[in-house]
Formats: sequence, structure tokens, C-alpha cells
Amino acid sequence: MTLEEKIAKDLVVAMKAKDEASLRGIRAIKSAILLIKTDGSGQAIDEMKEVQLLQKLLKTRQESQDIYLKNGRTELAEKEAEEIEVIKRYLPKMIEGAELEEILKIIVAETGAESPKDMGKVMGLANKQLAGKADGKSISEIVRKLLSAG
Repeated sequence: MTLEEKIAKDLVVAMKAKDEASLRGIRAIKSAILLIKTDGSGQAIDEMKEVQLLQKLLKTRQESQDIYLKNGRTELAEKEAEEIEVIKRYLPKMIEGAELEEILKIIVAETGAESPKDMGKVMGLANKQLAGKADGKSISEIVRKLLSAG
């Protein structure tokens, strides 16, 4: 089942349940899918593109939430948090913490990186291997720590 099919099905469920938070999040995803399908590029939306789309939506919501919190708009920040949770439901399970660090240690060894100067080489390979499976910011922080210690 494609993301678009899941969204259509879940939208009906959320409408019947009158779940406003889910409706907002699902409609945002549906809208983003529609924009990609009608952008004129003619590209098919594969699973990788779906994950990128969801990550982009998640990132914009997190940035908005941070701005709202800095400006004391907690009610708007709460709405963003609700939508973040809805979007996360459709993302594959993310690799985090110790598991991510172990994978990155292997990548550092594969590239032969020894110092922070080699960060670009490691990040290129890490981002390619972990695309859609780990947060880029987390990858960067761990790689920086590994290369500084080494």
C-alpha cells in the first residue's frame, strides 16, 4: 500500500472519529503528495521520495514549533506538536542512539577517516546509507564526536 493510499484510508477514519489533530496532519501530507504529483516533473513517487516528503514536513513543523515556543505562543506550538506526532506515524522507524553510533563507527572505519578534516567524506557515505533512516543532525553530531575523539 502506497503512502497516498494509507493517507486516503486514514483520512476517512479521522473524519469519522472527528480527530482534528490527525485531520490536520493527514491533510498536510495529502496536500504535499498532490503538489509533487502535479509539479510537472512527471516523476513517480517512490518510497524514498515519500520518506523525504515526510521528513521535510516534519522538519518544517519542528522549526515552526521552536519559533512559537520562543515567542510564547504555546497554543500554536501544541498544534504543531500534534501534527508532528501524526506525521511520525507514517515515517519508518528511525535509527537512533547507540545503534546509530555503531553504524557510524563502521562507516568511519570504511572511509579511513581519522580527523575532523575527513568529516565530508564520512557524511557523504553516511547520508547515502542512512537516508530516511536517521536524522541528519544526529548523524552529524555523532560523526563529529567520533572524529574528534579519534
